[in-house]
Amino acid sequence: MATMIIEGERTKAESGKTYEVRNPATGEVVDEVPAGGAADVDRAAQAAARAFTTWSKLPANKRADILHKAAQHMLTKVEHIAPILTKEQGKTMLESRIEAQRFGENIAWFADLADKIHGEHVRLPDLTTYGLVIRKPIGVCGAIVPWNFPLTLAANKVAPAIAAGNTVVLKPASTTPLSTLACIEALIEGGLPEGVVNVVLGQATGEAIVSHPLIRKIALTGSTPTGKKVMARAAEGLKKVTLELGGSDPCIVLDDADLEGAARAISVGRFFNCGQACLAVKRLYVQEGAYDALLEKLVARASKLKPGNGMDKDSRMGPMHTETQRAEVEAQVKDAVDRGAKVVFGGGRPQGGDYERGWFIEATILENVRDGARMWTEEVFGPALPVRKIKDLDEGLRCRSRTTSCRSAAPSSRASAKSTASTRTSSTPRRSRWCTAAYEKRAHRPRRAAAPGRARVGRPGPRLHQGQLHDRRHEVVLDRAGDDRGRRGAGRGRAAGPSVEGLKRPPHLPQRLARAGAHEDWRAVVVVVDAL
Repeated sequence: MATMIIEGERTKAESGKTYEVRNPATGEVVDEVPAGGAADVDRAAQAAARAFTTWSKLPANKRADILHKAAQHMLTKVEHIAPILTKEQGKTMLESRIEAQRFGENIAWFADLADKIHGEHVRLPDLTTYGLVIRKPIGVCGAIVPWNFPLTLAANKVAPAIAAGNTVVLKPASTTPLSTLACIEALIEGGLPEGVVNVVLGQATGEAIVSHPLIRKIALTGSTPTGKKVMARAAEGLKKVTLELGGSDPCIVLDDADLEGAARAISVGRFFNCGQACLAVKRLYVQEGAYDALLEKLVARASKLKPGNGMDKDSRMGPMHTETQRAEVEAQVKDAVDRGAKVVFGGGRPQGGDYERGWFIEATILENVRDGARMWTEEVFGPALPVRKIKDLDEGLRCRSRTTSCRSAAPSSRASAKSTASTRTSSTPRRSRWCTAAYEKRAHRPRRAAAPGRARVGRPGPRLHQGQLHDRRHEVVLDRAGDDRGRRGAGRGRAAGPSVEGLKRPPHLPQRLARAGAHEDWRAVVVVVDAL
């Protein structure tokens, strides 16, 4: 029987209660686990608080070393952990290997950031004083993780928390606790101190984590209704909260798109993990000229997604995680069909003896889904995709905006103007100012002559001393002692500083001096460089 992990100890629930974890592909019992409660959360929170007193005081580079070693050890266990994840969650072995690998990589990635958390220097109106912002760990954090990507989402919460010096009480989903336990055990075997991450199991532990007074920060990935409840309960204790909730994310494909690439991306985006992802493509809008060709390509790809037991190497899509989840998706598809939608592919359950034991469903594509159908107004958390024909990008954006639960957008177009318009509706960062026509106009604008020994700058910089440069890209004042060493967080006062012969040139500065309107002799000026 599996156990919880509290202060490094493998322990049963205080109540002695247990429950079974079952394989969604076969219905078989995978293992029996403790059904924890408030008393177990209290033990875990107390253990995390004790560990915090030493873990938070470790130098950041020491924490980073410990986490790197623990992550490397965990990565040697991927082939052991992946089958556990497949058996309890249902996803294919390929998907499980990717996720188990990502858990270790996330720990290592955030370990690299442990010693790069810096405060800020704040210039005050009184020039004889200044302010400092110092970043310190919060304390004990609660992490509540769902069943669809239990390892990826656990690492997304645990890794940054412990890298910053916090400790964690982690609650995996009740139906997928085993792979999470295996990952945390591997981290502890690899050198993670006991009590830094504690794992509690059972449905009753979630509410106890949110309300426990020692837990000062809550991170949740789950449904929107659950997120509202967690936020309201956490507000009673003025706890910090990070919520990653549901969404109904659109994809817009225009006539000039690479249809083969679009079909490949949409197929993965909708059907990966049997469509059970908050960032999955859940609504597809296709311009008239590309509609028929793209639909044909999507059907061809969906036909290759053979449902089956994730442990079977020939399976391309595992089952739904629970019977309830499958019934919900089937009801959404039925609602669309009852309103006049046409099922282009799939729409039912695969037939055969092995399929009868699990929660299998076919990859499904529908067209002519009417306005008001549940597939447009609700999140579809399964492998069913509604497709709509649109006249142009503007119509696609209007359709996209009808659902407020959009978490991301995925435009597909080759035309630069249309791509730019589409991209700005998503989370893609805008292009650097140095790469735009606005820069060209600004660069050739007549400038007022700068005073000798000074560069004319567009905005305030720090107060500088003789022989210093200010690089605003890294908020660093560069001294003559080295190419890129200096005082971090130097503030944003006037950029002055007399010239000094022999000042070493930072390697990234010379090409940009003219852009900043600086004097030709880089050694004789102070430059504020715009960020790229």
